Amino acid sequence: MSTAVRILFFVSAALFAVASAAAQSLPPVQAFGALPFLSDPQLSPDGMHFAAIQSMDGQPVAVIYPVRAPAGTAPQVFASQNWLINGLYWVKNDRLVMLTKTSRGIPLNESMLGNPDRYTWYRALSIQVGSPDWIQLFDKNRSASVSTGTTVVDADLDDPRAIYMPLWTIPKNSRTDDIPTIGYEGGYADLRFSLYRVDAYTGEAHVVQDGDRFPAEWIMDGHGKVVGRIDRSPSPLIDHVWLYRSGDWSEVMQFDARPDKRPSILGLTYDGKSLAIDIDQPNGRGSLRRLDLSTGQFGDVLFSDPHYDIYDALTDLWTQRVVGVSYMVDKMEYSYFDPRYAAIESVVTKLFPDQDVHPVSLSQDGSEALIAVESPDQPRTYYLYETATKNTTKIASEYPELKPRDLGEMQAYPFKARDGLDIPAYLTLPPGRPARNLPLVVMPHGGPDARDGVGFDWWAEFLANRGYAVFKPNFRGSFGYGLSFTQAGEHQWGLKMQDDITDGVKKLIADGIVDPKRICIVGASYGGYAALAGATFTPDLYACAVSFAGVSDLTAMLQRSERIYGEHSLQTAFWNSRIGTVGKDDARLDATSPVRHADQVRIPILLMHAEKDTTVPISQSEEERDALLKAGKNVKYIALEGDDHYFTLEQTRIQMLTAVEAFLSENIGH
Repeated sequence: MSTAVRILFFVSAALFAVASAAAQSLPPVQAFGALPFLSDPQLSPDGMHFAAIQSMDGQPVAVIYPVRAPAGTAPQVFASQNWLINGLYWVKNDRLVMLTKTSRGIPLNESMLGNPDRYTWYRALSIQVGSPDWIQLFDKNRSASVSTGTTVVDADLDDPRAIYMPLWTIPKNSRTDDIPTIGYEGGYADLRFSLYRVDAYTGEAHVVQDGDRFPAEWIMDGHGKVVGRIDRSPSPLIDHVWLYRSGDWSEVMQFDARPDKRPSILGLTYDGKSLAIDIDQPNGRGSLRRLDLSTGQFGDVLFSDPHYDIYDALTDLWTQRVVGVSYMVDKMEYSYFDPRYAAIESVVTKLFPDQDVHPVSLSQDGSEALIAVESPDQPRTYYLYETATKNTTKIASEYPELKPRDLGEMQAYPFKARDGLDIPAYLTLPPGRPARNLPLVVMPHGGPDARDGVGFDWWAEFLANRGYAVFKPNFRGSFGYGLSFTQAGEHQWGLKMQDDITDGVKKLIADGIVDPKRICIVGASYGGYAALAGATFTPDLYACAVSFAGVSDLTAMLQRSERIYGEHSLQTAFWNSRIGTVGKDDARLDATSPVRHADQVRIPILLMHAEKDTTVPISQSEEERDALLKAGKNVKYIALEGDDHYFTLEQTRIQMLTAVEAFLSENIGH
């Protein structure tokens, strides 16, 4: 066992000491609700250290471990005070950038008076290996703590000091009290999204390329050179692809940037010769093709699948070049184009068969890698892999208290909707119980442009451990199944999307798997909307409902998007395509907004919402609570202090699970 592994096990034991198994027949709530013990581990370029986000005292902190050090060596620990850690990024052998976020309103000035919205603000801190000190990047630049100031476009490992990051730039002739809005049309037309060269050791930043006044994506080669950029004009929504050749810009293509339109640029290919473009196949699934930098013409197809879209681009941490793609069948699958990554993947998939396994970080020379391994009965676990010997050494599990016996059995459970559409779905059965007459938790995913698959889910596994079957339908509109499946969900909030959930539940009842009198619908974000819609529009199907950060008023959500991002923004176009348009679809929006039909509810509802949520404002749950109370309904409301939309704090997760466990026990037993 490596010394780094011994260090981690020592820290793990100290942080997660629990009572003996004899004293506790079921794992405590904390075993599921605690923040992952270790997440997002990344090797330094030279492979001498690795950094990760670790849970300490219920807060995410950044830690740096020596890979090879005497046993018992403690890690460096960096807390972020009132800002929450959002990610890590090695930029030099001895420098780590820590990305942080907070939630607040816009500072008031005469143009912003009365703005009720909260925004997520970001900043980037540079950490020195071996030193307790840190510096804030862009500290001397105006508007440094905005939503676009924390992306590292290029670490440029050829330069001992420089990294490259984009930032909104306020020109010198602007008023100093102007605070930029986050959208396209906020009234600050001279704002520019520019590319900066940032000194990783001092935080000083200087513009190297002026940006357009509309948000752009910068593309670099991993060695400090700009290759291209993508500008987006808002009306109509068009993406403009520019290449930088011989010190000058040339536009090589334009394409429709509206939701569900392709192509889209994923980055520079691993060999540096092309842009990697996600473009439609004739069957409506995405495929990855080259766009040659020298000719501006399309080239080879790097990836395509007849049934599934590309889930995500896989990029090299040091160059940000696209080395592969992921796509989800039942579990996540990976296809690598870069020979180094492909060689590692071919070995580790044999070492861990039938599991979701892939490299998450390589040293710059590729001699070492960090591997993530996951399955429904194994929380994500990290291993150090040595490419020369092909040896793997376990580092740590995200949930070290949980054992396979604590976790439910997950299986595919596809069904047909009432109109004949095939709906993929997954069912997790409680451990040690036969699949007959079980209490059921229906758990629609968020998004709604997301999807569930086979893998570990701390929330669902907690419910299964407590004796409930958990049903996860990928209703129409879920991501990854091609354009026609996405389009089948357009404007179907509370309608066919909800019918898909209902049809899956009815099949479970017909198959005798669940007790029809003990069914609760539980969800977060869009899943919270689906829970409220289930309680409101099919109240006889469910015995209770739980909504975490759920949408209750569709019109208000659309109006908020226009207010924050602008009428012609991509964000507003997306929500118009998914939900509808205010002024055009008012009758349907009212008919499918749960807050307007509280009188139809006949079951108990638990509402929970984090106070600092900037994705779905807390007013959505507050107004639903008020409507239900006014209608004389059984509703419980819990405001969760200090957290945002994403269960960032341990106290939120534990409070949520504890409340849900009590609510389910009271209403459907187990």
